[in-house]
Amino acid sequence: MYDVAIIGAGIVGASVARELSRYDLKVCLIEKENDVSEGATKANSAIVHAGYDPEEGTDMARLNVRGCHLTEVYTKELDVPYKKIGSLVVAFSEEEMEHVEMLFHRGNANGVPDQKILNREELLKMEPNIGDTAVGALYSPSAGIVGPWEFTIALTENAVVNGVELLLDTEVVDIKKEEDVFTIYTANAELDPIQTKYIVNAAGIYSDAIMNMVGEQEFKIRPRRGQYFVLDKSQGELAHHVIFQCPTALGKGILVSPTVHGNLLVGPDAEDNVERDEIGTTKERMDYIRETADKSIKGINYRESIRNFAGLRAQSDRSDFIIEEAKSVKGLINLAGIKSPGLTSAPAIAEDAAEILKNIGLEMNKKENFNPTRRQTHFMSLSPEEKAAKIKEDPKFGRIICRCENITEGEIVEAIHRPVGALTVDGVKRRVRPGMGRCQGGFCGPRVLEIISRELDLPLEDIMQDKNGSYILVGETKNRGEE
Repeated sequence: MYDVAIIGAGIVGASVARELSRYDLKVCLIEKENDVSEGATKANSAIVHAGYDPEEGTDMARLNVRGCHLTEVYTKELDVPYKKIGSLVVAFSEEEMEHVEMLFHRGNANGVPDQKILNREELLKMEPNIGDTAVGALYSPSAGIVGPWEFTIALTENAVVNGVELLLDTEVVDIKKEEDVFTIYTANAELDPIQTKYIVNAAGIYSDAIMNMVGEQEFKIRPRRGQYFVLDKSQGELAHHVIFQCPTALGKGILVSPTVHGNLLVGPDAEDNVERDEIGTTKERMDYIRETADKSIKGINYRESIRNFAGLRAQSDRSDFIIEEAKSVKGLINLAGIKSPGLTSAPAIAEDAAEILKNIGLEMNKKENFNPTRRQTHFMSLSPEEKAAKIKEDPKFGRIICRCENITEGEIVEAIHRPVGALTVDGVKRRVRPGMGRCQGGFCGPRVLEIISRELDLPLEDIMQDKNGSYILVGETKNRGEE
């Protein structure tokens, strides 16, 4: 019997797991895929928003500002890439400058620190490549950028180290409640039904389906697709801040931003009426993104694009985040409709979830031995002396596998054997970045495949690219012994 079962191991579920691991509780984190961060967390803008955009008085406003602060704290504790580079909302007319002034006042009401309205000359000093028609901007220095899947992996690892049980490949198919006990039925044939006193529903675009399994329909999720360009590091210096255009009814619009690893990210658009598995990109929408982004930053060379992708946002039929105990099912906490600024808000949403659980009867006593820290090896950031010592300790750190990102075999092996270890080629990629560079794994991919096979003692044919079913090899094409 668990005290709490969390459904969904994206940034919100992982944040809740880590928050609850501070207490003497029996907690499990349930994920239908073979790794964490496989949904919206894997495909978003990676922005830590300052908090000027949500309307004052909403949960989104409160949790955005709190989450922005907590993200900076937690990324230091968990050794996650994060940079506080600030954001700019750029106006291209005097009418849009009025909107910038409104966001400035809203940000002040929401508690966003150190904001400033810039004129064109001040903006040009900060962003020399800004578009020719820009007239001014709102500058928010507390905004930043983060590695979203690295953050989710780190939160989950830390939760597991502190006692949370992670159940991967465990799709929830039904939930029953008798008296005060939930029974969760899954598609995992090796696992008995899960019994728990409380459920936290953090299932993203499937959160309404989870709610409807055990209670009445209390909200609907309508996925919203956004498409992106990832450009090579040769384009990474074109922008030095997160650059937004004035937002529209569909969201914060097309942004141009550096990434924590030195690339340039451009997107997303916003497209409604899509299915929950519709994550392809289209030429029409990518052309629209290029045309719109060129207004913000001049000179982006899209021939340096190394990857396009799309993500789905969990747009609900409400305007605010849904963070509440279900009205029709006591003991079920819904964390749903977590659209932007959901990534930023996740650590604060987790605090709210813990407080709700406490208020509805869960006994929560803090652990004396909670460990808040996590570290991993970033070989290229070590000093020459530290590198030499590391190679002497383990020669695998002296072998470069990914030449684009300078990732060593030692880092890959470490990623495979960590508390929430990589099982797939993309799982390794998300943890230590082989395949994230210019060649997108063209050179290092086969070596990563071989290392996973060797370290996990699995046949090469059993190693996936990413999700279950994404086989890379199916058999030999020829026998070298044959003439």
